[in-house]
Amino acid sequence: MIYLASNSPRRQELLNQMAVPISLVAQYANEDQWPNESARNYVHRVALAKASDALARLDEKTFPVLAADTAVIIDGDILGKPENKEHAISILQRLSGNTHQVMTAIVMKTLQQTEYALSITDVTFAHLTYNECEQYWLSGEPKDKAGAYGIQGKGAVFISHINGSYSGVMGLPIYETKLLLEKFSVL
Repeated sequence: MIYLASNSPRRQELLNQMAVPISLVAQYANEDQWPNESARNYVHRVALAKASDALARLDEKTFPVLAADTAVIIDGDILGKPENKEHAISILQRLSGNTHQVMTAIVMKTLQQTEYALSITDVTFAHLTYNECEQYWLSGEPKDKAGAYGIQGKGAVFISHINGSYSGVMGLPIYETKLLLEKFSVL
């Protein structure tokens, strides 16, 4: 068993797919990007902060805590979750016809041990019309997604190809997670 420091249904689904028993634990990490912070450092720092905060909240620290953070990056800029319809459409139009990266950092932590993994996937979008972006926003799917899209949902129709981890784009790269779980003798 592990503690999962995430409310993401996608991360829960992927761990269930791996047959890993989980117990959810709250975490309240600050996810603001620091000035001049690289995307790689950002996802590592936030994932570690989530794991550390969750571990500190636990009375019983028997099992390791797993935390992750995912960022969508284009031209060095981290694209967060859209604030509103106009912001979502702006993000989607920026991704339109371009290749961007999705970075997911994973941290597994106990009081004695901390291990990291990083997944980087290149995702290429087809050219999108303004109407496609607007209709996608109206579906409700992009509202809580980094980069304003979900590869596991309706947003999949925008993606012409990926090079890397599909599950990493969803928010928890299965292969890298398996390696961390093995290090902690969970699998």
